[in-house]
Amino acid sequence: MSVHSLIARQGNPVTHDVLNETLAALSVTIKDEEKEDYRKLLAVFHDSAVELMEMPDYEPSVDRERFPRENVHFPKPEENKHGAWAWKVDIQDKKPSQRTATSPPELWKGKTVVLKDNIGVKDVPMLMGTNFVKDYVPSTDATVVTRVLEAGGQITGKAVCENLCHSATSHSAATGPVQNPFAHGYSSGGSSSGCGVLVALGEADMGIGADQGGSVRIPACNCGLVGFKPTFGLIPYTGCGSNEPTNDHLGPMTRTVLENAFLLQAISGNDNIDDRGFAAPNPALIPKYGTDLEKLATSVDITKIRIGIISESLTMAVLDPRVKATFERAAASFKSLGAQVEEVSVPMHNIGPAIWTGVSKYAGFLNKTVGPFGRRGHQMVELNAKFNDMKQENFDEAYVSTKNIYLNGEYARKNFPNLTSKSTNLSRKLRDAYDIALRDYDVLITPTLPYIATSHCEPDATPLQQIAKQVGLVSNTCQFNQTGHPALTLPIGMLEIQEGPLKGSGTKLPVGMQIVGKWWAEETILKVAYAWENANEWKKM
Repeated sequence: MSVHSLIARQGNPVTHDVLNETLAALSVTIKDEEKEDYRKLLAVFHDSAVELMEMPDYEPSVDRERFPRENVHFPKPEENKHGAWAWKVDIQDKKPSQRTATSPPELWKGKTVVLKDNIGVKDVPMLMGTNFVKDYVPSTDATVVTRVLEAGGQITGKAVCENLCHSATSHSAATGPVQNPFAHGYSSGGSSSGCGVLVALGEADMGIGADQGGSVRIPACNCGLVGFKPTFGLIPYTGCGSNEPTNDHLGPMTRTVLENAFLLQAISGNDNIDDRGFAAPNPALIPKYGTDLEKLATSVDITKIRIGIISESLTMAVLDPRVKATFERAAASFKSLGAQVEEVSVPMHNIGPAIWTGVSKYAGFLNKTVGPFGRRGHQMVELNAKFNDMKQENFDEAYVSTKNIYLNGEYARKNFPNLTSKSTNLSRKLRDAYDIALRDYDVLITPTLPYIATSHCEPDATPLQQIAKQVGLVSNTCQFNQTGHPALTLPIGMLEIQEGPLKGSGTKLPVGMQIVGKWWAEETILKVAYAWENANEWKKM
């Protein structure tokens, strides 16, 4: 390591006391005769850091003349009956002659898109569903925002995000619970809860969610939508609030497979900023997911497709037998379409949630407390700063899962400092296990969730009561955040509510099937899902 100077600036605050405090924080000492040398080295580092922090930040530019933000406002109760809107705004392309659409213009004409509220939109407040940090307004647009607008889409607002993306059910947001579109008082899934509801209700045509353990697929499943977590890095994460960089994904949430394919087509491809996507193709080389699927019309041939049912997904303790039966009927319908369908064992599937936990809890804690390090890409400096100086009042406002992550993280730092390192290595082993199965099958399938949406917990519920509503919920989804495999959920049936205030009412909630493929094999997954959708009416199943 080299330094740029050995002479500190006049007035430099690094004294021997500062040096001693720094040594004490590290629980180490140095020789007394060396302290002045190390004080000087620390002092010149201080000067260098001050100089850098005084420089203007370097952020992706936003064309506010072409994409002006209009009618920015917090939603009124009468326009937010399901609690799904976080913020309202109208953004459209005012200079369409400059458009370089990656999707056919006819798809986007008049189409509205809503964004999960951890996706940055310049000058529109980003609540992230929390009071843990407050008053954050992004100073740039996420890459996906620009891509939607360039493709002719109209962004109509931000959808509620569960509290810091830390809940798989929809009761945790600081703005209040998000209501299931089929049953008031029940979860719409998390953490992209608002997107699921608004798209399901038709208040938005399409949504873009974020998925760190199932947060696109869970609300899509609970709301009867198609939700796609694509291959890691296919959609740039630039300008979005991060939980943990190695399991962050964005994904489209739509009412149909074809719409999902077109939205994926519009927002995919390396943006040359986000390092998650450096292996992804340039947008110009992205497959025409929607265009190609549309050409197939309703004649989708899957007679040569081999489908493997992950056996372990059908034996978990939390699996509702009714969900299993619905899934098995849906899987059997592939056989009537000519596909080969059989079970395949992937024993590590059951260990996947523990591997994911080692990364999402400990590394997620480090991501919040020290910021994402070792990354090449755009850092949301102002947002990071809000997490760096946590006080008791912040912690008091935290959701139970956030408090748990901080407690787990600090405990791991002292007692299991290599937990994330070991989990990272085992994530590769988990990926290899699925890849071995995918040598023999084009896609793997599982029930998306082990049970239908649960009722909201009571406002005065204890921490354990809140967590109990989502035990085992990510048992089939979180693995693929760690391995990076593309995974799509689509609705396959409805089941009657058996708990909570609507028990015995006959009200039904959706069930979903998850389709998993090889890295970069989104086209195969979409083709299989499109074939099933065209052949079945899921609300009657």
